Amino acid sequence: MAEEEEKENLDAEDSEEDSDSEEGGKKKLSGKKLVLFVGAPVLVIVLGLGAAFFFGLLGGGEGEEHADGEHVEEAFDPSAIVFYDLPDMIVNLNTGGKGTKFLKLKVVIELDNEEAILIVEPLIPRIVDRFQVYLRQLRVADLSGSAGMYHLKNELLRRLNAAIPVEVKDVLFKEIIIQ
Repeated sequence: MAEEEEKENLDAEDSEEDSDSEEGGKKKLSGKKLVLFVGAPVLVIVLGLGAAFFFGLLGGGEGEEHADGEHVEEAFDPSAIVFYDLPDMIVNLNTGGKGTKFLKLKVVIELDNEEAILIVEPLIPRIVDRFQVYLRQLRVADLSGSAGMYHLKNELLRRLNAAIPVEVKDVLFKEIIIQ
């Protein structure tokens, strides 16, 4: 009998707490409601992205499709890529009068075809000049980290494409030494 009274007292306390929480204006979400309001939208988004990826609406689709629906792979032709080694460069960096720092740079450029080399070779002095002028203004801090290397690569590519009438696809570093 005492056990029944304790159960009734506990039930009464629980109902009082429920009424207090409702009166206070703060309601707690039950586990079912939480899953419904949070889990369901996340599930819908994940399924939608998966379907978009599967049907090729997002990246990851390789090749192209013709109008008749035939899937065609894009052919990679390594013989179409042409690399040309620029002369090695050694420049002193801007240290603000605090000693001397040197940069040794070996660069390879990527061109569209073999004929582009015939156009680039006579323009090497112009390319070296553009590089030297830019590199001499750099500080050691400008070349630190991957962000510094990325910025240097983009700036050299921009200067190359401005200096010569052939499009340079990429600038590749063979060697970078700061001493």
